[in-house]
Amino acid sequence: MRTSSNNRNRRAAAIATAFLAGALALSGCGGGGNDKSGGTGGSESSSGLKLPKLNGQTLEVAAVWTGAEQANFMKVMDEFKKRTGAKINFVPTGNNTSTFLGTRIQGGKPPDVAFLPQVGVLHQFADKGWLKPLGADAKAQLAKNFSKGWVDLGTWKGTRYGVYAKAANKSLVWYNTQAFDAAGIKTAPKTWKDFLQTAQTLSDAGSPAVSVGGADGWTLTDWFENVYLSQAGPEKYDQLAAHKIKWTDPSVKDALTTLAQLWGKNDLIAGGTQGALNTEFPKSVTQTFSGSTPAAMVFEGDFVAANINGDTKAKLGTDAKVFPFPAVGSQAPVVSGGDVAVALKGGQGAQALLTFLASTDAAQIWAAQGGILSPNKEMDMSSYKDAITKQIAQQLLAAGDSFRFDMSDQAPAAFGGTAGVGEWKDLQDFLRNPKDIAGTQQKLEADAAKAYGTG
Repeated sequence: MRTSSNNRNRRAAAIATAFLAGALALSGCGGGGNDKSGGTGGSESSSGLKLPKLNGQTLEVAAVWTGAEQANFMKVMDEFKKRTGAKINFVPTGNNTSTFLGTRIQGGKPPDVAFLPQVGVLHQFADKGWLKPLGADAKAQLAKNFSKGWVDLGTWKGTRYGVYAKAANKSLVWYNTQAFDAAGIKTAPKTWKDFLQTAQTLSDAGSPAVSVGGADGWTLTDWFENVYLSQAGPEKYDQLAAHKIKWTDPSVKDALTTLAQLWGKNDLIAGGTQGALNTEFPKSVTQTFSGSTPAAMVFEGDFVAANINGDTKAKLGTDAKVFPFPAVGSQAPVVSGGDVAVALKGGQGAQALLTFLASTDAAQIWAAQGGILSPNKEMDMSSYKDAITKQIAQQLLAAGDSFRFDMSDQAPAAFGGTAGVGEWKDLQDFLRNPKDIAGTQQKLEADAAKAYGTG
């Protein structure tokens, strides 16, 4: 995703970084392809959103969410049912969303609407002719409520297919305030050099400095992407994401060398390298905020808050606080992820649901449940349940179109989205042996070339 002005990119990124640094630093916050989806006899909200009556229709919606995430989404669907009369049947996809949906589609039983966690899957499905373009009403809501960057992410080869109703800010470091206080640390690190020094100070004071969820390869891709975006810059990031430059490029060497400054020091990682490789993401959070010798810091997105709230006794804003991922280059990175809603079946119902999901009405209901960020720039920010989530959401919006979407999620799933193969495995191998930078680059390039069809 490119923007029209490098100056605008730098200015927006500077605004975002300054905002979050001030707000969250140590001293801070505690179907049928119809082009019209509307219809007569529909309900109209105070926001002016009008939806058709769909009495007697049942819409099937597929997404990866289970548990609390699923329950929160169904609160949004309850409102859609109230306004349209349609019933919603939710179907969990499991972790391999593309395989689940591909099987259903090829079997002639696609859901009406699905949420895709990878933009690369949107591209693949669109190329196969499996997606229905957005109708006029959904496109109108999208244009009204979303920045160009988010609209472009749901667009492929000039056709708008998707609504990014759920986003993630993946450029955050969460920290245990007790560990910081015990080490006498009073200022959040703003640069990579400061971050490494902070980690060393914490380690010297007796705290495992950084918790790394290396058993889940996707967390390691997020580490790489933040370092690479800040160090190499947005243009290189876009080129690598599209495999227009190779993973043997010197910019990749620089990023891996930077990561090795942390990953190559067992004393700075909770449990050392082997411990990190045996630690899944949820445990990486819990071992930062509970236990007899908790780790001091854990890197990951805004969704860490849900694990803190659900799996530990730590209180957000008091025991657990957050700061932006440190700047490796001239600017701190803003990397985002998200789930894009697409129509897999024709019909007025699927288009009406996408129109609703693109509205401020749906965004505000969903945000009020907690545990999500919305890229909807027109929604009432007071809908968020807590100050930290609201401020993280504002930081994401403040980045404008200068943010970059998760690189591995833009890749074919065989490279960027499958456990045990591709980028996930290659970075796990690199965590195991951070000295092998050249070998890691060669493996990454070989796997990327195969997945992108260029090898």
